[in-house]
Amino acid sequence: MSQVRLAVVYYSTYGTNYAMAEVAAEAARKAGAEVRLRKVRETAPPEVVQSVQAWNDQAQKTAQIAIATPEDMEWANAWLFSAPTRFGTVASQMRAFIDTLGPIWQQGKLAGKAVSAMTSAQNLHGGQESTLLGLYTTFMHWGAVIVTPGFADPAMLKGLGNPYGASAKMGAVSDEVQDVIRYQTRRLVDVAGKLAA
Repeated sequence: MSQVRLAVVYYSTYGTNYAMAEVAAEAARKAGAEVRLRKVRETAPPEVVQSVQAWNDQAQKTAQIAIATPEDMEWANAWLFSAPTRFGTVASQMRAFIDTLGPIWQQGKLAGKAVSAMTSAQNLHGGQESTLLGLYTTFMHWGAVIVTPGFADPAMLKGLGNPYGASAKMGAVSDEVQDVIRYQTRRLVDVAGKLAA
C-alpha cells in the first residue's frame, strides 16, 4: 500500500485545468501514489453555465467526477491544486472551496502535508505566477509544506515552466506543459513520501 495519498483538486471552466489534473493524476499513480481526482463545486448559476456552450459541454463531460470535500483533504497527505487564473488570482470557485476548509484548518488537519499548484490563463502572461503565489500564501496559513518544481529538471528549462508550478495557455495542453506537470507531480509524490516515512 502506498504511503502517499494524493488529492488532485481542480476547477475547470472549459477543460484546460481538467486536462492538467488528469495528467497529474496519471503521473502520480505511476509514481506509486493512491489518487483521488476531485473537482470543486461550480458556483456560477446554472443558467450562466448553460448559456456558454463550451462551459456547459465541460460540465456535462465531467459530471461523473466527485465533488471535493473536506474529507478528501483529511484523507490525503498530499494535494495538487489546479485552477484557472481570473484577473491575477485563482478562480472564485476554487476560493469558495478553500473557504469551506476553516473548521479542519482550525483543528490542524491541513498542517504538515505536502502541496503544490498549477494554473492556466487565456494568454501566457495572464497572471499565472501571481495566482500560484496567492495559493501558496493560503497554504502557508495552513502550515502545509509547499513543494514547487523549481528549475531542477530539464522539463523546466524549455522556456515554458516557471519555478512555482505548471502553467498553461487556455486550450489543449502542450506536450511541453505535460512534461512539466509530470515532473512537478513526481516531485510532490517524492516529498510527500519522505514526509510520510
